[in-house]
Amino acid sequence: MADFDSRWAIDKSGKNDASDLPTWFQWAIAQTPSSRFVCVDGCPIHYLKWNQSDAKSNGLLFLHGGGAHAQWWSFIAPFFAASRPVAAIDFSGMGESGHRSGEYGSAVHIPEIKAVLEEADLGARPVVVGHSFGGYMTMSYAYKYGAALSGAVIIDAAIRPGTEDLDTPPAAYDRPKRYYSDKETIVDRYRLMPEQPINNPFLLDHVADHSVREETEGWTWKFDSAARGAAHYQEPLSDYVRNLPCRKAFIYGAESKFMTPAVLKHMTKLFGLNDPMIAVPSAHHHLTIDQPIAFVVALRTILSGWDL
Repeated sequence: MADFDSRWAIDKSGKNDASDLPTWFQWAIAQTPSSRFVCVDGCPIHYLKWNQSDAKSNGLLFLHGGGAHAQWWSFIAPFFAASRPVAAIDFSGMGESGHRSGEYGSAVHIPEIKAVLEEADLGARPVVVGHSFGGYMTMSYAYKYGAALSGAVIIDAAIRPGTEDLDTPPAAYDRPKRYYSDKETIVDRYRLMPEQPINNPFLLDHVADHSVREETEGWTWKFDSAARGAAHYQEPLSDYVRNLPCRKAFIYGAESKFMTPAVLKHMTKLFGLNDPMIAVPSAHHHLTIDQPIAFVVALRTILSGWDL
């Protein structure tokens, strides 16, 4: 299992020996997806597609968090790909997708989700699964197009009670783009936001390794700084979630900084008695980094309950 494509290796510098990595992780990243693009409003949108045994099954589309990329799902998606088509998107301004000259946010990302769902052949009624910023995009997309989905799974995307219509978008990230002389230096600077304990450093190494690119000036981050501040503010997110025209579920980290008692009390009111709300023990906001196998079990349980 350790003999997989070098572009999926954890650390080219030899910091991690593949033989020391968990067997499940070696297996997961050995399931190499295809890399595809679809053009949306003049911007190339990249996504990963894993093999599937039955294209007629209802598939999954994973949506990453702000400033992240599809590779965050590369050690999660294979656990679902044996029985259904699975894909993970790079939003514009992130990952391998193109950058836009205008503003980012749901106005551009919702068409990107729709295009990938259509292009990737994910079945008649797929499920959209989104973490953090991707969770907000899941709310927006499912509210608009949920009638064509089997369900929407929102992951650790907090809605603070009574504030989403009052919040203002964060200040634009207008700092000059920084470059580093070598890959090892920039990868070592990679940090999760918000910061949290790192229980599985090999997973952080993996996502960090896929978060950088080499340009003429040196090594830099893949994301467009403007995309990191992409607004989901001033949208009635509570109304979206309360009135989704499809099944819905919520997975969150039991130790997440965002899941305060007030937030959980408010979000509980947005979900019905038959809508799963699952807290992953010992997990923080980036719960797929903290507790990847527990997350897989939680999502499998939801899909099973939906008979998918």
